[in-house]
Amino acid sequence: MTDIPELFGSLVFNDEVMKERLDLNIYNSLHDTIEEGRPLDITVANSVAAAMKNWAIEKGATHFTHWFQPMTGITAEKHDSFISPTKNGGVIMEFSGKELIKGESDASSFPSGGLRATFEARGYTAWDPTSYAFIKGTSLYIPTVFCSWGGEALDKKTPLLRSMERLCTESLRILKLFGNTSVKRVIATVGAEQEYFLIDREMYDKRKDLIFTGRTLFGAKPPKGQSVEHHYYGAIKPRIAAFMNELDKELWKLGVLAKTKHNEAAPAQHELAPIFTIVNTATDHNQLIMETMKTVADRHGLVCLLHEKPFEGMNGSGKHINWSLSTDKGENLFAPGDSPESNAQFLLFLCAVISAVDEYQDVLRASVASAGNDNRLGSSEAPPAIVSIFLGDELTDILDALEKKETYGGKEKSEVEIGVDILPHFTKDVSDRNRTSPFAFTGNKWEFRMPGSSLSIAGPSTVINTIVAEELSIIASELEKAEDFNYSLGHIIRRAIRRHRRIIFNGDGYSDEWKTEAKKRGLTDNASAVDALPAFVNDKNIALFTKHRIYSEKEVHSRLDILLGTYTDTVLIEAQTMLEMVRKDIYPSVTKYLKELCETVKLAENYTAMLKSEKDMISMYSCGADSIYEGACELETKINTLKSISDAYGRAEFTANSILPTMKKLRIVADSLEAHCPKNLWPYPDYGDILFNF
Repeated sequence: MTDIPELFGSLVFNDEVMKERLDLNIYNSLHDTIEEGRPLDITVANSVAAAMKNWAIEKGATHFTHWFQPMTGITAEKHDSFISPTKNGGVIMEFSGKELIKGESDASSFPSGGLRATFEARGYTAWDPTSYAFIKGTSLYIPTVFCSWGGEALDKKTPLLRSMERLCTESLRILKLFGNTSVKRVIATVGAEQEYFLIDREMYDKRKDLIFTGRTLFGAKPPKGQSVEHHYYGAIKPRIAAFMNELDKELWKLGVLAKTKHNEAAPAQHELAPIFTIVNTATDHNQLIMETMKTVADRHGLVCLLHEKPFEGMNGSGKHINWSLSTDKGENLFAPGDSPESNAQFLLFLCAVISAVDEYQDVLRASVASAGNDNRLGSSEAPPAIVSIFLGDELTDILDALEKKETYGGKEKSEVEIGVDILPHFTKDVSDRNRTSPFAFTGNKWEFRMPGSSLSIAGPSTVINTIVAEELSIIASELEKAEDFNYSLGHIIRRAIRRHRRIIFNGDGYSDEWKTEAKKRGLTDNASAVDALPAFVNDKNIALFTKHRIYSEKEVHSRLDILLGTYTDTVLIEAQTMLEMVRKDIYPSVTKYLKELCETVKLAENYTAMLKSEKDMISMYSCGADSIYEGACELETKINTLKSISDAYGRAEFTANSILPTMKKLRIVADSLEAHCPKNLWPYPDYGDILFNF
């Protein structure tokens, strides 16, 4: 039986290993760097590097790599061996502090959104000491940031680290005003639930669309879908259980706090949820979770699909970011508490988040915008594209009472001093869960349900950290000047409730009534990524990012260019794949079946009149063959038109408004033909084969 405590973190150069292997002074100096942001002395770096190398070699490592997260959305790594030549022609195993701290990569080969010209190749990776190094295979992985020769951030982690620092600074200002001066750090914590599909590799290998795009571009609805919800929380089948057991062990070795596993709502869909940890570490861990899922699946003859919508008509896969704030003393700032001081503080932080989400709803939506997520948002347990906050009835009633200066519960009307405890003693969560809400308060944390399953959590986490830091900064500046703290605090909270009430919605986010109501409230409804993404570069959001030094203006524009380009390229690959599938596989299969029908009828006419069913089938397949041929020609024309457009936004807009509708029309025809075609003549495994073959 596996000794889990011994297994956990066994491949991680964590605090326990550092205590054991580093001189006490070196260990303390490294912790000063990690916790207080002090510069890392090269002597300390050399000692850490030597200890890290010796530990890694004992674990079987022969190489090291600076592991970073470029704007591709996945991780990158370049491996160097520890060997160094000696004078006698041999080698020794070396690893210096300089190699630990800094590496160099070809910056021109990664997306830069215009930050770097093609000939400007120099880029640097720099060790992130706040995230532990670990071993995968025979390499020591060192988490790093990635920047250009000119210092521009070329990755997702650098802005995240900047946002964490700003959020900590502004949170400490607030806590100090409440008399809490012992707290030295406030930490954004995240638990990122990961949804995914598992399918048999044999089925995957027969589907060009899954191989090239990660989702099915064609597929008729099977007789059984997910309508009866038998799969949700159902018994885990042995083959899947074996995968999950190995996945847990591999993740535990890497120090990933894998906690919960279960079947999700759609057939072949599952979920893994980790325990909360610091957002920086959670980001690294989520990347490891996705990578490890794919590796372990392969060993079990399976393929892990992380696309947001692999199967039409089935639930898509999301990545719910559960976000909260904790102090270095272990206090959760979103726990309501039962003392007057804690409740006042809780209400202030609560209102800061409400204000932040309302003020910056557009950039929050943009942070999760992608071609894949457009297929998912708005149905089947995914929230709509309209950003709103769910608080639940109890908290909403409390805020109503505060705004009106009434005692909570609607009893005797009287002015409420913020220092008075108006919150009940919570014996249950202060809110229910609303699966249609994009941003829900769930007891002592916020659940951001909009991110798609393949998305790096760094982007949306950076935005959440930044917008909340901005609201806390505004509040702190006002309270620091206040002559009467309690009066000003009450005024600020009531003003926040009054100004930002429109963002609070506790009902059904899927309803048509909500879309109408949201429009009346003036909420942003950007259903498409192409509509959502430009929010990054509006004046208000550029001012936000530059004020807090999360991005320079140049870096903001670069990210928009990269995201627009990624959107277009993603759909273009899908369109080209669809075209190949139609012309090489589907059209020949349709015409082959049509030919068989005609030959059967021709033979039958010698004896009896043609049956009505035969006439109908021939007519349907004749029309269908013409329709998919014409649809393929139309799609090819539009693909060629796209190639002639040079402007990034113009390309994305044409893709969304012209290519995608053509693809949708082509799919409808092909899916209809698949539903009537003999199984042995259709060129691909159908949804029934893929989703229910276990």
